[in-house]
Amino acid sequence: MVYNNHLGIDLHIHSTASDGSLAPAEILDQARKLNLAAIAITDHDSIDGSQEALRSGIPASLRFLTGVEISAAYPPFFPGSGSFHILGYGIRLEDPGLNQTLTKLQKVRKNRNPKIVKRLNELGFLISLKDVQQIVDEGQIGRPHIALTLKQKGYVASIDEAFEKLLGAHKPAYIEKERLGCKETIEMIRAAGGIAALAHPGLLDIADKSQLETLIQNLINIGMGAIEVYYPQHTAEQTEQFAHLAKQYDLLMTGGTDFHGALTPEIRMGSGNGNLFVPYQIYDALMGALSKV
Repeated sequence: MVYNNHLGIDLHIHSTASDGSLAPAEILDQARKLNLAAIAITDHDSIDGSQEALRSGIPASLRFLTGVEISAAYPPFFPGSGSFHILGYGIRLEDPGLNQTLTKLQKVRKNRNPKIVKRLNELGFLISLKDVQQIVDEGQIGRPHIALTLKQKGYVASIDEAFEKLLGAHKPAYIEKERLGCKETIEMIRAAGGIAALAHPGLLDIADKSQLETLIQNLINIGMGAIEVYYPQHTAEQTEQFAHLAKQYDLLMTGGTDFHGALTPEIRMGSGNGNLFVPYQIYDALMGALSKV
């Protein structure tokens, strides 16, 4: 197959290894059917999805990039809020430091879930970890699974409502978790041969453009090499702004749908809400940079 910019890619996908509803093999099959040129599986604090995808066998028509998404702490100099996530691309899955740190982060996630369920019970929402685990099967429990359980029990009408009323930051059932430091996250990704990217900057609670620029400058100083420009919830203005910042600061651009399957049915792999297109040249540029790492 000849790859060109008429073919789309999706470099932000979650599998059953974290809080997605499709197994890695199912993701590969769906990407092939959608005629995507390249994908990355970027599970939360886990590389199990990338490992399983490689074991399953990558279709000949598809390019695959190993990935991970880390829920990091904001830099100490930046008093921000919102989802501060760092994506890692092209990481060596066998890297000892990476695996050791991810094991610790998964333990933190696992220990957080009973606390969330306990808080919900105290608030009168009678669910159990066993209820949630039935949804997850063998995967890693995350807040979206708890939200889906609340929906199935009739407590909320949708997953979004569960987050807006109960599970989102600063909501009654929200439990803060221990996060890996921003600098440590970027250093871990780079030590594993990868490129660190600021995920969905449009979701950050930032007062003005100059504040975002200050954040990006400081992240570059500690090793960040890319920024997620293309994302379903970015407005056209934001996409243009982030592309401009990438060019201004010589950052690689990335993009993807943040696909979770049935847990966020309005987001489709490769196209998000239906109007997202991430060109193949984004993947090409990442691979070119990774070849020099």
